Amino acid sequence: MNPDWLDKIRWDENGLVPVIAQEAGTNDVLMFAWMNREALARTVELGEAVYWSRSRRKLWHKGEESGHTQKVHEIRLDCDEDVVLLKVEQAGAIACHTGRHSCFFQKLEADGWQSVEPVLKDPHSIYK
Repeated sequence: MNPDWLDKIRWDENGLVPVIAQEAGTNDVLMFAWMNREALARTVELGEAVYWSRSRRKLWHKGEESGHTQKVHEIRLDCDEDVVLLKVEQAGAIACHTGRHSCFFQKLEADGWQSVEPVLKDPHSIYK
């Protein structure tokens, strides 16, 4: 692999790039997160998703607490070179910290935002 592959990405002013995690096979959009150079390099090295937590200001290996890791099958870069797409295999079928399959479980209906996906596992039993 060309050692300059990280330089092709248009990192924002904070050195971050938005990342979409999409389930391989179903193409369900599971979540949105951020990566810095180190997170993306670690993702490639491990073959599992590693993100940058803006709130905790540190690397976050997806599933490090829950066990719901994301095995990376493909990494793609959009046409503007400023968004990364991960095609992943989601361990445990739960990507969201709410215990749902996807973080995109709220749908806009006539009466406002409605939860349209079930909680697969109580988040209190996932996170200690």
